[in-house]
Amino acid sequence: MKDGVNGVALGVFIFFFLAVTVMGFLAARWRRADDEHSLDEWGLGGRSFGTWVTWFLLGGDLYTAYTFVAVPAAIYAAGAAGFFAVPYTILVYPLIFTFLPRLWSVSHKHGYVTTSDFVRGRFGSKGLSLAVAVTGILATMPYIALQLVGIQAVLDVMGVGGGENTNWFVKDLPLLIAFGVLAAYTYSSGLRAPALIAFVKDTLIYIVIAVAIIYIPIKLGGFDEIFKAASDKYTAAGAGGLVPAEAGQWTYATLALGSALALFMYPHSITATLSSRSREVIRRNTTILPLYSLMLGLLALLGFMAIAAGVKVTNGQLAIPQLFENMFPDWFAGVAFAAIGIGALVPAAIMSIAAANLFTRNIYKDFIKPDATPQQETRVSKLVSLFVKVGALVFVLTMDKTVAINFQLLGGIWILQTFPALVGGLFTRWFHRWALLGGWAVGMLYGTFAAYGVASPTQKHFGGSSKEIPGIGEIGYIGLTAFVLNVVVSVVLTFALRAFNAPDGVDETSPEDYTADAGDPGVETELPPATAGSTH
Repeated sequence: MKDGVNGVALGVFIFFFLAVTVMGFLAARWRRADDEHSLDEWGLGGRSFGTWVTWFLLGGDLYTAYTFVAVPAAIYAAGAAGFFAVPYTILVYPLIFTFLPRLWSVSHKHGYVTTSDFVRGRFGSKGLSLAVAVTGILATMPYIALQLVGIQAVLDVMGVGGGENTNWFVKDLPLLIAFGVLAAYTYSSGLRAPALIAFVKDTLIYIVIAVAIIYIPIKLGGFDEIFKAASDKYTAAGAGGLVPAEAGQWTYATLALGSALALFMYPHSITATLSSRSREVIRRNTTILPLYSLMLGLLALLGFMAIAAGVKVTNGQLAIPQLFENMFPDWFAGVAFAAIGIGALVPAAIMSIAAANLFTRNIYKDFIKPDATPQQETRVSKLVSLFVKVGALVFVLTMDKTVAINFQLLGGIWILQTFPALVGGLFTRWFHRWALLGGWAVGMLYGTFAAYGVASPTQKHFGGSSKEIPGIGEIGYIGLTAFVLNVVVSVVLTFALRAFNAPDGVDETSPEDYTADAGDPGVETELPPATAGSTH
């Protein structure tokens, strides 16, 4: 590790950071609508984005700074088991091809802004809608925090902020500045800001990975030497070399499958989806988004390169930033650090907007002020987006980074429990609303208590996301086990409730709504029930 501040790298980093800051504020004028005082405009960019903007926006919020730092860090620490992120991003695209166009169509027809809007409209249940909204907000908070962890990792490697004994305010001042800028342009420009910045972010990431995958192996003697060094390290550590041990294969498979099911349950993924202008844009994006999976596979190899380069860090999240600092010229290290830093700003902005939309539409409007005007909705959402980011910042500054990572893993377990209500509701009305709520509660309770009982070398509780699967005896992903319990309970309770003729909610959707496209009669003119103040 180099001593002091890397001035050249810091200068390049600041240049790109200032450039995207200006873009963030100018985004308020990009595709400006006649009526800016609505959640459709601030929170969904006017539902106007085409194929490429949507592609960059979805890539921007799915492939984050945490992805850039954590995926190769997992490879660096644990070997090929860390590659689970690659197959799960391959699995997810055929899955979303089946349901995202349906969600876009019904949401466009009825003016839904969030997944909870759809759940309320489909099942006529504010309680189930509230459960989905609260789950989304809880799962998003630690995810935003991890984007700030990514920025902090880059700042630490550049030597910015001083050492561990430095006054806390001076040490964290650069992160506070980055947070302030993020909060300001998100408040001002809404979803248009991350949509515009995503072009810069993804371009930088592709450049950095393309250079790294060629330049670093040349300096290290080729991939043969890289894989040999990694294999030697894992073998010496008793990890079984490059291939995961047989005992870990269930964990690998269930984590990949569970993560694939959960990825597009996150509110920020749906926010980016609903911002597109047509159903065809979504279908097209599911076919070209796998390009990001190719990038992710190459990115994961950086973990092996860090081992071969002799990178030694106590915090694994610093491994890849440190690799860049050690291997690249200072000016290009600055470009790489900017890619990670901007890769944190884009998803953090989208996530805070998505969480704010959930609060505004499904808590504030449904339970606090049913007659809220579009202007009031937008104002509340802007303010809540600030509170969400403040909460994430406090989380990062007051808690150990390992805790932040493990709470994000817990968030993944939680968000998966919304799958039956959302995806199930897109294809069938058979499930009873109370049964789905009961299944959700069982999945949440089991997942939380199971994760609470997992210890790690640094934590007594919430130390991981894998545990023995009841009845099977293999170690698997807790989230997937909780999901199976969720579905079983939902099915059993639905049979029971229907046998007793329990009252069903009102479904405000119709079959043709799920295949409607922009421009179809009535699609863009129908007043959304939430706006009309209707309740069920």
